[in-house]
Amino acid sequence: MMDELTGIIPYIKWGNISKDYFGFSRSWIYQRLNGYDGNGNECHFTDAQKETMRSALRDLARKLNDTADMI
Repeated sequence: MMDELTGIIPYIKWGNISKDYFGFSRSWIYQRLNGYDGNGNECHFTDAQKETMRSALRDLARKLNDTADMI
């Protein structure tokens, strides 16, 4: 997942996405983004979670465009 997100990683507050769109903690999303949990076990986004991520990023893109249009 990190490869796909390289261009936006520094600009996004991932903890807020985790809380607002997934209902999980900041550490949860970082574990998924990095591919392992706190115990060193592999963990990844499920297909449903990938769809949630796509929807979240599209929602943020819409909000950014709306804000830019108001400037």
